[in-house]
Amino acid sequence: MFLGGGELTTDGKKATHPHSVSTLCDEGARLYASALSVGKIARTEAEDAPCLLEFALLHPDPDDPTWLRPVPAFAALTQRLHPIEREIQERRRLSIELTKAFEPFMAVSAQTPPITHAITVLEGIGRINASIKLAMAECHSEVLTIQPGGGRSEDTLNMAMERGNMLMQRGVGMRTLYQHTARHSQGTLNYAARMAESKMEIRTLEELVERLMIFDHTVAFIPATDDRSVALELRHPGIVKYLAKVFEQFWQRAVPLQDQIPYDPVPEGISGVRHSIAKLLVEGHVDEAIARRLGMNVRTCRSHIAKLSAALGSNSRAQLGYLIAGGGGMG
Repeated sequence: MFLGGGELTTDGKKATHPHSVSTLCDEGARLYASALSVGKIARTEAEDAPCLLEFALLHPDPDDPTWLRPVPAFAALTQRLHPIEREIQERRRLSIELTKAFEPFMAVSAQTPPITHAITVLEGIGRINASIKLAMAECHSEVLTIQPGGGRSEDTLNMAMERGNMLMQRGVGMRTLYQHTARHSQGTLNYAARMAESKMEIRTLEELVERLMIFDHTVAFIPATDDRSVALELRHPGIVKYLAKVFEQFWQRAVPLQDQIPYDPVPEGISGVRHSIAKLLVEGHVDEAIARRLGMNVRTCRSHIAKLSAALGSNSRAQLGYLIAGGGGMG
């Protein structure tokens, strides 16, 4: 039941009854029952329930307009059911037509394997994490991940450790690729040490592609936007197989976390990471691009460039480029 009758609006008029006939208000139900019992009801009395006239449950007495007579319940019901039944019949007709239209294709569909969604767009961190969690639950053999960038926050590493432990308990192996800059993150090193006894292998590489996760070579996840708030869930066998091959190529070139990075010989005072920065400077990359490719922030990158300039005795960016390119000792 909705509103009772007789409520007033701010201008003093009777309030209407915004409800359907199937949810008649208490006052309307009482007055309609009374009208059915007596055979009529005073118009003034029915003012407390205008819905009775709106729904045609009462109609004016043709002999005396001060009275209202009730419409028999069965007649009111028939009047209300008629359009509903007509709509049901129309929908049944439409369903039969649709069935006939698709019937020729049913046999063809039965002969083809079920189609899975090859590419699913996942919007929002919550949905992305939920899909990854489901893929982890279904994983039985191996997880491959590429995690570009430098050190990670404690919360991120704790989540990674929780996920890793869940997988390891089921005997699932994990191989993870970080960038060389992650070697300077104590949090990452602590995480690696705590996972050392499990079936997890970690290697690092100077440059990596964007983030990638592959579960059992059947489903992969990649970011679709720079802020990683949108991701793609990939289940097409050809796409997942290709991404797994990309991972394997990186893996073969990467260095186990416990091993030293075998940089090429460089002049005294030039570290391996600065040698990498120097090569990218020669190629014409700006500071922001170098930092992104090597997994460090721009401030750290510029600090390395300043120390590189000092080591080579450069007084300007132009001179530094000349020295690095072979005019002064980087060879």
